Amino acid sequence: MGLGFFKALCCSNSHHEIPIVSSDSSPSRTRRERSREEHADRAKAAAPTQAQVGPVLGKPYVDIRKMYELEKELGRGQSGVTYLCTEKMTGRKYACKSIPRRKLMRKEEIEDARREILLLQHLSGQPNIVEFRGGYEDRQNVYLVMELCTGGELFDRIIAKGTYSEKEAAALFRQIVTVVHVCHFMGVMHRDLKPENFLMASPDDDAPIKATDFGLSVFIEPGKEYKEIVGSAYYVAPEVLKRSYGKEIDVWSAGIILYILLSGVPPFWAENEKGIFDAIQEGRLDLESQPWPSISASAKDLIRKMLAYDPKKRITAADALEHPWMKVGGQASDKPIDSAVLIRMKQFRAMNKMKKLALKVIAENLSEEEIKGLKQMFNNMDTDNSGTITLEELKVGLTKLGSKLNESEIRQLIDAADVDKNGTIDYYEFITATMHRHRLEREENLFKAFQYFDKDNSGFITREELRQALAEYGMGDEGTIDEVLDDVDTDKDGRINYEEFVAMMKNGDKMRVRE
Repeated sequence: MGLGFFKALCCSNSHHEIPIVSSDSSPSRTRRERSREEHADRAKAAAPTQAQVGPVLGKPYVDIRKMYELEKELGRGQSGVTYLCTEKMTGRKYACKSIPRRKLMRKEEIEDARREILLLQHLSGQPNIVEFRGGYEDRQNVYLVMELCTGGELFDRIIAKGTYSEKEAAALFRQIVTVVHVCHFMGVMHRDLKPENFLMASPDDDAPIKATDFGLSVFIEPGKEYKEIVGSAYYVAPEVLKRSYGKEIDVWSAGIILYILLSGVPPFWAENEKGIFDAIQEGRLDLESQPWPSISASAKDLIRKMLAYDPKKRITAADALEHPWMKVGGQASDKPIDSAVLIRMKQFRAMNKMKKLALKVIAENLSEEEIKGLKQMFNNMDTDNSGTITLEELKVGLTKLGSKLNESEIRQLIDAADVDKNGTIDYYEFITATMHRHRLEREENLFKAFQYFDKDNSGFITREELRQALAEYGMGDEGTIDEVLDDVDTDKDGRINYEEFVAMMKNGDKMRVRE
């Protein structure tokens, strides 16, 4: 028992005299019983009732709005929505991740939420990891309040800057590898390292990088073999796909980020997730084609060591920090990286949102004959007839179909299909994710999708038409429109013709470097 327990006991004895009485003295016994009852009543009044204790965090419910003013939405992910919030007492700004309790119904989901909070508490205070403020719960949501990073995502900063060198890339990457090293040193495996999970602390040029989102992270258990498929497709290590891995997977993911920093695209690429996984398992690493001839030998040496196929031969995060390319004043070149790399990185960030929307349009226009069976499958999975499929409904439905996918893989499936990012799959999102690819490439389906964008039937999709279509899905900002036009409008006349649209749909998502 802790010192506080004995201190409390001493204090209790100093305020309440405990009479020493004989066993046959009924008045004394009555006083003692009365004293016990009073203590019990006080304890009962002080302790929160079962109804006041949250089932997720096991702590009393808190009205977070008494402490924080929840303001505009900052982002929306699979598990919840992140808001800007202001602490009422100090006026300080924070980010507040709100996770609906209805998404935390099962034991495993509750354990995941608790673990994320424990991990954030454990890692908080490290320079390149987001600072954790506290976890709270009310009857509707669980809240994670943490440091507000106002500088945007790592790649967005690089793209906005317009030019950078290997030396600048090394300075940024040093912080990413530091996060991996700190996590491993403190007994944590991140399991979902990707550029989107690194934010700039502020808009300042010298702002540090902060790692966020530890929702898939775990405490490392010595000797344990991890089997769950987790992470995001481009960054998954080959041993994850073999369902036998350890902390070395974080070094692999960081190596993929470095490859993108220096070339603009991931090393293992395909039109769909299965193709990406096949390319990862094949492990053919291209360090010869453009822009690699102009990248230093030292940078390529570090990438090879971080992307070693055999995890036992892979460099550790601690050793990577000592690599000559990584060291301050080391072998990283001062020469600006080719601007084509930035163009490719910009395209990679856009992930061609127009194409994703076009696929949904095609799904909405398929005939009853073409989607026969898929509609019935959707209805069978949508057990509450809400018109949407939740994670739980998808899991139950896939299990009935004999699927062996685990929860993480099903989450990835929902995330890939969930175009509007509201955490559920509607009917047309389901059709989009499950229809066969050959239906997408049929001429009449492509023409229907083109007509959806080309509202005035001019034969061209103008900037304004593109804005209107993307705005329906919250993607109508000028930056996204610029990225789409840059990627699709190959003749650079400021609009998209039918041939350019078909090329986009049939070419997959492979980035094209333009001279």
